[in-house]
Amino acid sequence: MIDDLHIRKDGVVGWITLNRPKALNALTYEMCLEIEKALDQWAMDPAVLMLIIDAVGEKAFCAGGDIAEIYATGTAGDFSYGRQFWRDEYRMNAKLFRFPKPVVSFLQGFTMGGGVGVGCHASHRIVCESSQIAMPEVGIGLVPDVGGSLILANAPGRLGEYLGTTAARMGPGDAILAGFADYYLPENGWDDLKSELAETGDWARVDALAETAPDAPLSTLQPDIDRHFGGETLADILRSLNAEDTDFTSETLKKLGRNAPLSMACAVEMIHRLRNTDSIERALELEYRFTHRAMEHGDFIEGIRAAIIDKDRNPKWRHSLGDPLDVDMSKMLRPLGADALTL
Repeated sequence: MIDDLHIRKDGVVGWITLNRPKALNALTYEMCLEIEKALDQWAMDPAVLMLIIDAVGEKAFCAGGDIAEIYATGTAGDFSYGRQFWRDEYRMNAKLFRFPKPVVSFLQGFTMGGGVGVGCHASHRIVCESSQIAMPEVGIGLVPDVGGSLILANAPGRLGEYLGTTAARMGPGDAILAGFADYYLPENGWDDLKSELAETGDWARVDALAETAPDAPLSTLQPDIDRHFGGETLADILRSLNAEDTDFTSETLKKLGRNAPLSMACAVEMIHRLRNTDSIERALELEYRFTHRAMEHGDFIEGIRAAIIDKDRNPKWRHSLGDPLDVDMSKMLRPLGADALTL
C-alpha cells in the first residue's frame, strides 16, 4: 500500500503523490481509503496550510480507477464489492471537493475517470503541455462519475453534454475552457512551484507563475456543439446530428456509435438535472444511482470485457443507438431508497 501512495507532510503542506506509474497511477480501493484518511487528518491540522496532489511518471496523473477487481467480482455475481468501492470513493471525492484549505493538483498526461475525482476537485488545478483530460465512462457502460457530472453540468454552453457522451479528450486549453482545470504551467516549472508552496503555503504563487493557456479547439467547435447538443434527450441530439451532413456531425456520430446508448442517455439526463448547482453531494448521489445498478442492469460488465479483458473493442450493448431509452433510463436513475448514497 505504501508503494502505491506517498503521503507525507513537507513544510507547511500535506502532500499526496500517486505512485503506480506502470499502471498509469490507476486508483485502487485501498488508495481511495488512504487518501480519505489523510484528508480527515489534515483538515484539522493547523500545521498544514494547504495540500499538494501530484503523481509519479510522465504518462499520467491518473488514468482512472482500477476496475479489475470490480469486474472479477461482478462477473461472479457479487455486486457488493463494486458498490462498496464506488460508495467509499465518492465519499472521498466529496471530502476533496469540500476540503477547507487550498488544494493544488498537478495534472500531467492522462487524467481520466477516477483521476478526475482526485485531481479536478482541487481549488487550484494545473495542466501542462502533455495534459489529456476526459470522462470516458460511457465507453465502458458507466456514466461520468466521481463528481465529474457536476463539472460537465457547469461547462459553458453544451460542452458538458458533448464531452460526457463522446468521451472526447481535452488538451490543456480545452480543459481550462470546460472547467476541469484552472491554470497552465509548463511541466518544467512544476518542481520550483512545489518547493515554493511547501515552504510558504502561499497559493498566490500559482497565480503569479501561471502562463497563458494554449488554444482551446473546443471553442471553435462550440457553435456546432451548442446547436446539436441542446436537446432534452439523447434522442434529440441524435436527430439533430442526423439532420445535417457535415464533418462535425459525421465525426460526432462516429464517436457516439462506440459508446453504450443507455449510459449516454443517462449522462445527458444527469447533466440536465445538475445544471446550475454546485452540490457535489447531489451529483454523487445521482451518479451512485447508476453505478449501484451498472453491473446488474447496465452495460458495465460487457464494457469492461470488450475494453480491458478481451480487448476486442466490440462490445454488445443492451441497446442500439436510436432505440427508445426513456423507460430504462428512468429505471437506472430512480432513487435507491435504503441503498441511497449518504455522505
